[in-house]
Amino acid sequence: MADTGGTDEVYNEPQKTDATREVPSIPSVVSPSVKPRPRKAPEIPVFERRNWLIHLHYVRKEFETCKVLIREQLSEAGGMCEYAVYVQGLIMRQEGKIQESLDLFQTCALLNSQNPENLKQVARSLFLLARHKAAIEVYQQAAKICDNDWEIFHNLGVCHMYLRDFEKAKTNLKQALTVRRHEVSYVMLGKIYLLERDVNAAIDIYRSAVEYSPENPDLLTTLGLLYMQVNQYQKAFENLGNAMTFDPSHTKAIMAAGSMMQSHTDFDVAITKYRIAAANTPESPPLWNNIGMCFFGKKKYVAAISCLKRANYLAPFDWKILYNLGLVHLTTGQYASAFHFLSAAINLKADLAQLYMLLAVALSHLEDSDNASQAYEYAIKLDGQDPSILLNYTVHLLNHDDRRKASGYMAQFEGLVASLKASGREVDQELLDLAAVVGPTIQVGDTAGKPRVAPGAASVLNQASSLAASSYAAPSRNNQYAHISGEEPDIMNDTPVTPGLMARSEVTAAPGHDLPPAPSTEPGNQPSLWSLEQSKLSPMTRPLAPIGSPGNLPEIKDGTKLPGVIQSLPSPPSRLPEDDNEIAEEIEREMRKADKSGRLPAL
Repeated sequence: MADTGGTDEVYNEPQKTDATREVPSIPSVVSPSVKPRPRKAPEIPVFERRNWLIHLHYVRKEFETCKVLIREQLSEAGGMCEYAVYVQGLIMRQEGKIQESLDLFQTCALLNSQNPENLKQVARSLFLLARHKAAIEVYQQAAKICDNDWEIFHNLGVCHMYLRDFEKAKTNLKQALTVRRHEVSYVMLGKIYLLERDVNAAIDIYRSAVEYSPENPDLLTTLGLLYMQVNQYQKAFENLGNAMTFDPSHTKAIMAAGSMMQSHTDFDVAITKYRIAAANTPESPPLWNNIGMCFFGKKKYVAAISCLKRANYLAPFDWKILYNLGLVHLTTGQYASAFHFLSAAINLKADLAQLYMLLAVALSHLEDSDNASQAYEYAIKLDGQDPSILLNYTVHLLNHDDRRKASGYMAQFEGLVASLKASGREVDQELLDLAAVVGPTIQVGDTAGKPRVAPGAASVLNQASSLAASSYAAPSRNNQYAHISGEEPDIMNDTPVTPGLMARSEVTAAPGHDLPPAPSTEPGNQPSLWSLEQSKLSPMTRPLAPIGSPGNLPEIKDGTKLPGVIQSLPSPPSRLPEDDNEIAEEIEREMRKADKSGRLPAL
């Protein structure tokens, strides 16, 4: 009880509850000693600290600045900076200094022998120097360090292909596809099968490639051209249509589709397609060659000569264009000009029998019978299984009253035709019709009053130079095909700083312009079309195989349609040479007419 009278106050403590009593006291924690922070970031080793800046300038293609930084880096590091030496090697290669780049990459391999990227770049430089065996050895060393590397297997296959060791090349490329599927491996494997003349196997490979990459217009176009090689035109048209669906301006697909229409004598629609292709490749020799042969099929000889001369201007060493020019001049009765172009074609393609036959026709009309006979005999020596040569020579001999010799060649012709029919091959009806006239004439021996049959060339009036074989088909300059280039394309490309896919195929499209009227003095030959070489058409009816196609395709021998004979040559055009200013207008008028009429539905 508190005393109210006193001055002292009594403090009454609050009573503690049970909950308050159970809370434990917080233990004291000793705070750790605080370490002082460093005033700056740790120093990077001097031979690596500029790598990021070297990389930045390299990917920007600022090579001069990059080389200055590399020199500073190497001077500070005493030449021991692997990355700086590596990038310097890449820059040297881009500048075309392959040997210098090889030395630099070998230095990188010495600095770090366990880095497979260094060995890959050494092997690539050896490949670019055409030292394929040495490149194979280095790639094999890299494969021991890095297992299951698609790039190594692919490039090993490419090197073996250049060494013509196709079995090892196929083995390595198939191994690359098992590690990782890639379009360029399919393309190279298909090219090897085409070099082995196995078109069906190449079709299977490209079908697998299309399944893997169904929207690639290059693969679709090449597959369509391969189907054209084996006469499966429906599948060819489907694949070419799919290619144009994904890329309506794809030049190869457009020209391939146009060539199919041209081969079926649908010249107006073919010209319409070529007009679209000309927007992308206005200076393509195969394009102007095909346009010229479309006009030739329509009997527009002035326009045909104008377009073919444009093609010849762009590709003066392409024998196919010269062949076609000789044929058109022969058809128009300009035998001296025909002789000129055919002689030039023979200088470039001396093993084609039909060229000598056409030359003999021109010589016969120029009243040089001796040289014409020699040309016929040489043509028979080159190809004794061409009935058109035998029949033309028979006509030539009959026109010069050598009935005994003519009778012998006529017998050879009849025997050859019988064997061809027995084997199921088709013989041109024009040849048979002419033979039906020549045979009785030889037997009767009376040529008086009978019009002299002009020895003719292969009948191409009903065809136009169309199919090519790109592959895509790869044409190379063998047999009747003007190949894209004499050397194999380089399929390996660098990547920026760190080596990446070295096996990338590049396809560049030319800038497009509207189709200009064809001047009478220009011609052309550019790759726009196939890497496949085709068959089935006589040379003058085939378009040129453009440059840049996937590979060289062999000629398909079976089922080739035999050419016929022109029984009578038409009279020269009534147009005078000085009317050159009308040629461009006529070509443009014909193209507009084709553009308005007969356009097929979009593929």
